[in-house]
Amino acid sequence: MSDALYDEMQYPGGEVRDHYQGFADWLQRTPADKIVQKREEAVRAFHRVGITFAVYGDDGGTERLIPFDIVPRIIPAVEWQMLEQGLKQRVRALNLFLKDIYHEQSILKARIIPPERVLANSQYRREMEGMEVPGGIYAHMAGVDIVRAGRGEYYVLEDNLRVPSGVSYMLENRKMMMRLFPELFATQAIKPVEHYPDLLLENLRGVAPAGEEQPEVAVLTPGAYNSAYFEHAFLAQQMGVELVEGQDLFVQNDAVYMRTTRGPQRVHVLYRRVDDDFLDPLAFRPDSMLGVPGLFGAYRAGKVTLANAIGTGVADDKSIYPFVPELIRFYLTEEPILNNVPTWQLRRPDDLAYCVDRLAELVIKEVHGAGGYGMLVGPAATSGEIEAFRARILAQPDKYIAQPTLALSTCPTFTASGLAPRHIDLRPYVLSGKTVNLVPGGLTRVALREGSLVVNSSQGGGTKDTWVMAH
Repeated sequence: MSDALYDEMQYPGGEVRDHYQGFADWLQRTPADKIVQKREEAVRAFHRVGITFAVYGDDGGTERLIPFDIVPRIIPAVEWQMLEQGLKQRVRALNLFLKDIYHEQSILKARIIPPERVLANSQYRREMEGMEVPGGIYAHMAGVDIVRAGRGEYYVLEDNLRVPSGVSYMLENRKMMMRLFPELFATQAIKPVEHYPDLLLENLRGVAPAGEEQPEVAVLTPGAYNSAYFEHAFLAQQMGVELVEGQDLFVQNDAVYMRTTRGPQRVHVLYRRVDDDFLDPLAFRPDSMLGVPGLFGAYRAGKVTLANAIGTGVADDKSIYPFVPELIRFYLTEEPILNNVPTWQLRRPDDLAYCVDRLAELVIKEVHGAGGYGMLVGPAATSGEIEAFRARILAQPDKYIAQPTLALSTCPTFTASGLAPRHIDLRPYVLSGKTVNLVPGGLTRVALREGSLVVNSSQGGGTKDTWVMAH
């Protein structure tokens, strides 16, 4: 099977690919005991910094260190150029789609997407209809998951537009590699990523309500028990802005204020890591203890910008994903640069009939699922799991999509028995404000279990530093 997999570092014959040559030479020259020592040093340092991820429902304790692998994922300059153009194109189209469905709904009138896919979607927010948002930007931060399969073709696996996480690990991984292996960075032209917090802050200030000369930005977190709390605190600290919870904020005359030791201070932009439902108990879930009463009224009045906008979730729903190439053609009159993974929509009788007898070879996903939950990886499932899933699909086919099981590319990774190939994906982070920007690379996630295709940290995956070569 390994012959069919695309290895990021080596050609099928075992020769090292050009862009990995510098790293491969270093690896060969470096004594094995020094590498072991550096790997142990990385684990100790991550523990010290407290880079953890909470795994809900995990009996082994709530906090877990995300395993970090010291073999980088390296992307040559020419490939990154194509990826960057494709990512910008995709996110531009998704923002235009969001603006359209909350205003003219021209794509629905053109019947390019069945209207019920959008209007009956649980992530569609009728409260946002007709509401103007600064710059027409809905998804200020997008984490687009990219995989590589076949002979090395890139595909978009999914778009994350609600509160995409993981960027803190991208930044900490780079810091760690530069500290452990300065000689690698001295001899190779690797594009930097550490300016991401500056880009993010500039991006957030750029979408502040009109007329604000020096907008105040804050990060809104659900609190210390959230699985990505480390990241919320990290980004606030890196941007030099306040980290706030709902109880730290109040609304007066449609303006949002935070309580400080110097008295109330106005907030113009909230980078919120709280889901739509919990943002404002007066507008959404009345039982929410995480939100700010009156926040939606302030948002509607144009006195505060929420990033990402309320209602962006409809564009990253897996029932909309199959239509993204059409969105690009419709809004940009361009051909998509990045391909989707071929997808069957099980609400269609023909697609259902084709897939229901082939579950053992397909990946089935819930349209509203996320984080590696609510899915069936056919080749890795037991016959009992397949039969249980078949019954669920036949009962509610419109809740599922199916995709072929991709042979994800592999990258050499340190395991208990030495270097071995492990499957990886990539999440670049795309920022939309006055312009569309991204830092070179992103978070490479790695499936640490042999043969596993599930890279999510919530499912036991690890991470690697991602190097984009300058030339």
